This record gives sequence, C-alpha cells and structure tokens, in this order.
Amino acid sequence: MPLFDRLKTLFATRVARPPAGHASDAPADADVGEDDPDDPFPEPIRLEITDVFDLHTIAPRDVERVVHEYLSEARRMGFRSVRIVHGKGQGVQRRLVHNILARTPFVRNWTDAPPHSGGWGATVAHFIPQDMWGNDER
Repeated sequence: MPLFDRLKTLFATRVARPPAGHASDAPADADVGEDDPDDPFPEPIRLEITDVFDLHTIAPRDVERVVHEYLSEARRMGFRSVRIVHGKGQGVQRRLVHNILARTPFVRNWTDAPPHSGGWGATVAHFIPQDMWGNDER
C-alpha cells in the first residue's frame, strides 16, 4: 500500500460513504455516518514524498510501519538517499530507525546527518541502486 494510502487510513476519522448515485449494500435506514464538523481533515490530504521525512508528527506506535512504507515509496520514486529526522531526545526513535534500516534489504548503509542537517537527530540512509537491485522486492 502506498505511503499516502497508509497515512490516510491511519488518520481517517470519518465513516466512508459510497459516491453519490452508487448502490450500497447497507440497508436504507442504516446510519452511513455524518460529516464530523470537528474533523480537521474532511478531505484527503496529499502528501508529497521528498528525500526528508520528519517523524515528529508520527505517533510512536506507528513509526515502524510508516518508516517501512516511506522507505519503499522513496526507493520506488528513485531517491538514492533519504534523511529521516527522528530527533535527539534519549535516542529511542534513533535506535528504532537504525533497526528498521538494518532489516531493509535495499538500504546499503546509513549515518548520522551532517551537523547542519540535524546531526545525530537525523539519519541519512543510502539505497542500493535499483539497477543493481532489480525489481525484486524480496
């Protein structure tokens, strides 16, 4: 599932309704949900995939899954390296990101970002070139 779709499902708060004029399997009197006036995201949000991904807005319970998806999507888009901003703190997120990178077969290596790009609060991961890797996702 692409990162956009994954994030959309993670942050979805309203009940999806079929498009207008679409026959639904639900009974006519079934509650199909109302638009939530308190929903800050009433419409889908398009996220641009760049070579920098900041984890500060991702819930800790979702970090591993979202980082995996981000890495796959970034590689699919042709990025050769990415910077993942995890913050300095006590190093918990940093260790988690490094563990994910260690288990990702198309990641060649990683290092702390340069001081002007986050230092040890961010990690730069380098991918194995796709022409060497092929289309095999393993």
